Amino acid sequence: KCHLNTCPVGIATQDEELRKKFAGQPEHVMNYFFLMAEEIREIMAKLGYRKMEDMIGQTQHLEVNKRGLHYKSRGLDLSPLLTPASELNPTAGIRNLNTQYHGLDKAKDNVLIEKAMPSLETGTPVEFDEEINNLNRTCGTMLSYQISKRYGKEGLPDDTIKINFKGHAGQSFGFTLAKGVTMMVEGDANDYTGKGLSGGKIAVFPSQEVVNDGFVPEDNVIVGNVCLYGATSGKAFFRGKAGERFCVRNSGALAVVEGTGDHCAEYMTGGNLVVLGETGRNFGAGMSGGIAYVYDPNGKFPERCNMGLVSLEEIDSDEEKEKVYGFIQEHVQMTGSPVGQRMLDNWDFEFKNFVKVFPHDYKRVLMERAAKNKEVAA
Repeated sequence: KCHLNTCPVGIATQDEELRKKFAGQPEHVMNYFFLMAEEIREIMAKLGYRKMEDMIGQTQHLEVNKRGLHYKSRGLDLSPLLTPASELNPTAGIRNLNTQYHGLDKAKDNVLIEKAMPSLETGTPVEFDEEINNLNRTCGTMLSYQISKRYGKEGLPDDTIKINFKGHAGQSFGFTLAKGVTMMVEGDANDYTGKGLSGGKIAVFPSQEVVNDGFVPEDNVIVGNVCLYGATSGKAFFRGKAGERFCVRNSGALAVVEGTGDHCAEYMTGGNLVVLGETGRNFGAGMSGGIAYVYDPNGKFPERCNMGLVSLEEIDSDEEKEKVYGFIQEHVQMTGSPVGQRMLDNWDFEFKNFVKVFPHDYKRVLMERAAKNKEVAA
């Protein structure tokens, strides 16, 4: 029942009434680990070990459980897998003895932190340009750590630190980007862009030179797969298509994109998503919260949407019409998108081409909240 938002014990659900059924306490987890540690100590004593690290690599204590083997694999001799490394090479270590070098001293973020120091120390706004390539992974994460360390989850005011990149951003660009940082990329970005976005702003768009040479952004992928995975807040604007699994587990961010691959908005629980082009199949599988608006002038979207937890509706109020207009307007401002601008120029007609993807339970919760607020007001 996890994917249906109807977990009877109140764990895997957004339903407040069902969540009341969860009887767990932090002390229960603590007690479990104390009991588990006690049993582990007993087993270690039987084996003759005092420390966990002394047990690592001691494969002489292991044997193959033949009862667990599939009938096709019972004839395999798996004993070589359990041969102690020291028998094969007496000088080899049987546990990790070397520290791993992550290259953090060479990370692009060290430059960003140095240039953003006025903002970090006094909150003074800064803006600067930087080159980027796909070796620069998780760009912005160390900078976000410095912000969180100083200012907590509230971060800095929007656009306090504005960075204009040019090039090809590496994986996890803007990972957990903190509030107050705006990162623009004139170029493209790899998989996981905006993963865990935490209040910052990201924009990715092609250079005018490649557009002048015939590159059509809305027909091409500009960011990779699994972008905005687990985003909690912030905004992201992409002039072009995104790969597969866009906005999976988004719980609070705004995203505007000009097309997506398969499995978009999977397990989304909050936030807003605007797709200004076509999507792939299985849109909204497991989507229990948030709202998506998909541009669908040709009526192709319904067959590409997973209808298990959502309904498809129209934009049916002036308030919502203005809200979506504002989302697209900001997308145009951040990326210079002519696709978005054409929609804005003919908004009284174009808004009717948007399909509103509305999760059933989320809709019910919003209606209940509105009813309670009405009662309080009365």
